[in-house]
Amino acid sequence: MGKSADKQRPKNRDRVSVRRGSGARVRSIAPWRYWTMVVALFSLGVLALSHVAGLQVLPDVHQGFEFLQSQGNNRTLRTVAIPAYRGVITDRRGEPLAISTPVVSICANPQLLELDGDKLAMLARRLKLRVGDLKKRINRYRNKEFMYLARQLTPPQAQAVLDLDIVGIFKRQEYKRYYPAGEVAAHLVGFTGIDDRGQEGMELAFDDWLYGATGSKRVLKDRKGQVIKELQLIESEKPGSNLALSIDLRLQYIAYRELKAAMKQFRAKSGSVVVLDVQTGEVLAMVNQPSFNPNDRSRLKSGSTRNRAVTDLLEPGSVMKPLTMVAALESGKYHPGTVIDTSPGYLRVGRKTFTD
Repeated sequence: MGKSADKQRPKNRDRVSVRRGSGARVRSIAPWRYWTMVVALFSLGVLALSHVAGLQVLPDVHQGFEFLQSQGNNRTLRTVAIPAYRGVITDRRGEPLAISTPVVSICANPQLLELDGDKLAMLARRLKLRVGDLKKRINRYRNKEFMYLARQLTPPQAQAVLDLDIVGIFKRQEYKRYYPAGEVAAHLVGFTGIDDRGQEGMELAFDDWLYGATGSKRVLKDRKGQVIKELQLIESEKPGSNLALSIDLRLQYIAYRELKAAMKQFRAKSGSVVVLDVQTGEVLAMVNQPSFNPNDRSRLKSGSTRNRAVTDLLEPGSVMKPLTMVAALESGKYHPGTVIDTSPGYLRVGRKTFTD
């Protein structure tokens, strides 16, 4: 018996026996298989750890943490513009003729917009647009990451849209120009466009002086496009400079009122009034008819923004008579009682004939 037991032992050395608590032998595993499994699991662990290290530690732009960081930043970090406050235009006494007021524009990322029929209808209603028109606008910018849905809304109007809580819709702070004197000084002051740049009058002539410089900042946005944190001020905005005109708003109102009455009395199609300071030559008032409302240009007609007092060519007429009389009296050849014969009532200068 002893010899037979010794003969069986070498065979059992090639296997690993696993026993349960009862003492029964369940299964034997060959040592080479056991160590193969250990090595394989260890290798998989090493590969997993090296991959994690590559993603989180190693600065490999193709697969490391810098790449992942850049991908995350592209989705959440944005550089947004900080609009500059446009300078105020006033008359000679400091009365405001053009000022800027804060407004809100509604923007969207078309690639993030997912609008069903109900949400699209609600959004169109609050934007005061037709559903079909809104859908066409969104589809036109579908491959873009930015578009305006509405410009220069009042804060309550903008909040009504934001309350819909639609992913991809966010707001942007802007300024809108307002003209307290309305059409009284419209031709002289002019107006700005939707982007706050001058288009007519003094707003255009002194645009660089009034506009200032736009700033920028780095912000963190959520998946809806809303700014949740301001991270860095890149460049501060620089407000525009104020502009004081030589006109007196009181005289401007009087000139506007009298010209409008004269237009009605003589059924004239157009007219202009310019009031100058005879001592300095400064313009104290300058008005034109017909005028327009710079605060509501929805019905603006072509040519109605023209400042006729400056752009139109007019014959001087009787305006020149006082100057001619003064020059004649100062010459000493003429006196207040001198009779001047203007017969035959016309004067030829070159090829042109001027009649009295």
